Amino acid sequence: MKKIISNILSIAALSFIMPSCSEDIMDDINKDSDHTRDVPAKFILSDVLTATAFYNTGGDMNTYTAAYVEHEVGVHNQLFRAEHREGEPSSATTLNNVWENLYTALKNAKLVISKSEAADNMVTKGIGEIMAAYNAALLTDMFGDVPFSEATLTKEDGTPLHMSPKIDKQQDIYAAIFEYLDQAISDLQGVDAEDPVRDYDFVYRGDASKWLKLAYGLKARYTMRLINRSQGISADMEKVLDYVSKSFASAGEQAAFAVYDASQLNPLFDFQWSRDALAASQSMADKLAERNDPRIRRSFVNADWEQLTGVDDKTWFPAPNGESEQVQYYYNTSAFVYSQTAPTLFLSYHEILFLKAEALCRLNRIEEAGEVLKEAVIAAIANNEVNVNAAMTAPTILDYGGLAETTEAVTPDEAAEYFDTGVKPLFTADPLKETMIQKYIAFFGASGESPECYNDIRRLLGQGVSYVTLINPNRFPLRCPYGNSDTTTNPAVQEAYGNGQYVYTEPVWWAGGER
Repeated sequence: MKKIISNILSIAALSFIMPSCSEDIMDDINKDSDHTRDVPAKFILSDVLTATAFYNTGGDMNTYTAAYVEHEVGVHNQLFRAEHREGEPSSATTLNNVWENLYTALKNAKLVISKSEAADNMVTKGIGEIMAAYNAALLTDMFGDVPFSEATLTKEDGTPLHMSPKIDKQQDIYAAIFEYLDQAISDLQGVDAEDPVRDYDFVYRGDASKWLKLAYGLKARYTMRLINRSQGISADMEKVLDYVSKSFASAGEQAAFAVYDASQLNPLFDFQWSRDALAASQSMADKLAERNDPRIRRSFVNADWEQLTGVDDKTWFPAPNGESEQVQYYYNTSAFVYSQTAPTLFLSYHEILFLKAEALCRLNRIEEAGEVLKEAVIAAIANNEVNVNAAMTAPTILDYGGLAETTEAVTPDEAAEYFDTGVKPLFTADPLKETMIQKYIAFFGASGESPECYNDIRRLLGQGVSYVTLINPNRFPLRCPYGNSDTTTNPAVQEAYGNGQYVYTEPVWWAGGER
């Protein structure tokens, strides 16, 4: 009994002592003092650039859209189901990782903007604004109307301001995208007052003049994207030409995330090396063969890792689109799934040229368009060679003996001859059609450009044309499904998602849809 009374008195004594402790001390007891809670904007920017390249541009979105546009064929697991439209194109789990990563990149880009503004670092702020615009476009292009204005907003403690952010209309999101780019163009005229971004900018090393060219290039891309909603197509095509004139003048200026090596892997290579889920596309091979395109001898390998010379090769065996068997190490593959060190391109020089050629076609300036298209095809073939070379010199593949290169590289002179003899007659017959087909072929590779190809096909469908022939007999997905992290938590997104079948029936707003 004495011991019990003693314990009660001790507890009572503590109850008198505790209030005398400083509230600040008590608040500090459970704080994590071992990890940084605040960092300069340049460190956050490096994360935004890396995540955007690896996860958002070159990751799952690129892999799935490569199957949808028939750059590749899915032959195993998720990609087989996507190829055969067995759940994956409409399932909320399909692109949930990308859905989350896009919002994370947006949140961090906005943080770069606010921190840079506070530090009077205008160049870093402008870069942050470009990346906010870029990720916002990726988000709405793929998913349509999405949470945006209320999404990524946080309280002072970092928790979300809105647990169920409202869905914004795509046209409003695009208005914000252009606002970001216009503000970036203004801010990039300034300087970083202190602690410039430099080596933490993995694309241009803090060169504001090159980021400025990217901003104008993106304005050209997005202006063309909205052609179906244009109030004056000729005026908008003139805008595209103006923006292009202020963008890249060579492939050396294009926005390339070129940091991949033996341990930091190109995302297409990373996916194939771990999953072996992609095979060569019959559709893609047919298009190259029909034009006697020299890229056909460079772009495919067989199961023994030997480069194929073309359709007459005895081991020529691409996978049939939409009718492939679920089997690995069976069909040919593209060379690009081995391009371990190929850069991811946020915006390429050849895309800028294709945008210029398309604008000139739509303005009926056909002779000029033909000259620009020739430049675009030569630039695209040069990029194809960069991708092929990355496959032939892939460090991991070399450890296993490497790919057997059996053909010569396509030179600029050969590319020019190919245009003159193979492309120009088709261009003369139908300028816009051949321009878009050549752009489609150019986006085949390891550069992460299949999503842009998917966007092109959908905006053309919105105009009632299908210049690129797709042979998969299954339904074509007109958009991507919302991520299940929001279809299970946000009532607005859950209602918009329904059973997911809308992906086959409802185009996004800029492709002629309502959402």
